[in-house]
Amino acid sequence: MSHMMDTYNRLPVAFSHGEGAWLFDTEGKRYLDALAGIAVNTLGHAHPRMVQALSHQAGRLIHTSNLYRVPQQEALSDKLAEISGLDEVFFCNSGCEANEAAIKLARLYGHGRAIDLPAIVVMEKAFHGRTLATLSATGSRKVQAGFEPLVRGFARVPYNDIAAVEQLAAHNKNVVAVMLESIQGEGGINIADHDYLRALRRLCDERDWLLILDAVQCGMGRTGKWFGHLHAGIQVDVLTLAKGLGSGVPIGACLAGGRAAGTFKPGNHGSTFGGNPFACTAGLTTIRAIEDDDLMNHAARTGEAIRKGFRESLGGTAGVADIRGVGLMIGIELDRPCGDLVRHALEAGLLINVTNDKVIRLLPPLIFSDQQVRLLVDGLTPLIVRFLAA
Repeated sequence: MSHMMDTYNRLPVAFSHGEGAWLFDTEGKRYLDALAGIAVNTLGHAHPRMVQALSHQAGRLIHTSNLYRVPQQEALSDKLAEISGLDEVFFCNSGCEANEAAIKLARLYGHGRAIDLPAIVVMEKAFHGRTLATLSATGSRKVQAGFEPLVRGFARVPYNDIAAVEQLAAHNKNVVAVMLESIQGEGGINIADHDYLRALRRLCDERDWLLILDAVQCGMGRTGKWFGHLHAGIQVDVLTLAKGLGSGVPIGACLAGGRAAGTFKPGNHGSTFGGNPFACTAGLTTIRAIEDDDLMNHAARTGEAIRKGFRESLGGTAGVADIRGVGLMIGIELDRPCGDLVRHALEAGLLINVTNDKVIRLLPPLIFSDQQVRLLVDGLTPLIVRFLAA
């Protein structure tokens, strides 16, 4: 009998080890990992460079706390500032913690402008986490149900609808920020139009609002650029990261620049574990491997090959509504709920996910090979066809 709290509908499998994009269960069966720990395992499993760096760091120092300087933290913050163009970094342990920091920063920014009840514009179908503030910002009643009263101070609008934001701006004088994902992961791989993101940037500049981008899932090279919003050629005021930043080691970050820089002062926010030497070593190693192995360009090419493969293999198949994505964030939308496909794929040795009920979500590690692209397309296509024909 397990004493685990009943918070997950776990699949009937346990893994013993991994190698690259492969996982092996405790019975010795091999699985092609097209989920990467839900966009976490950027470098796949047991990457030699990561194993060496973490083994070395664990043998020297894991944690000291933020009462002292942490050289690895300083080095990682410098690197994140370099690749993002932002000025400041706060380290935490997860995506929801990074988003909590962003929400607190926006509220503090609003109070600094003498706005007593600052409001943040958020999106329908958004997902920002499961803490009370982040689930309140999330656009899913399924996530929110049972946890009322929700945190106030969020104004929700449709995604990809600049007119809705402009209309809200005309009637709500308490708005201080807009918070969104440039690609909604949990929401179904929904992609923000580039013109929409540019219009939001202009509106935030006109209104002196903060533009907050949640890149927890679409960050760290997964889309073919460091962060999803860079495809639109814009800069943001606040950027949140986690998931792929540590390639499996828990780490999150909230970055600030522009009008958001300098908002947090000593005592305004903190974290016991955030930015410890071990986690920051994982972050630095991840970034260096992405750069040295040209994994962003690889992700762009590999993602396009996967989408092309499925468009060819599923073209004309009744029940396939759309195949979309950017880089290695890929969604295959069906016309009906398809959660059963996750178990069918598991039986076939494929690890996938279904989100928003009808969208097969694929998030392979950035080291996914051409051969593994073919194995994924050839293995998953008949499962989809059979499911739709049933």
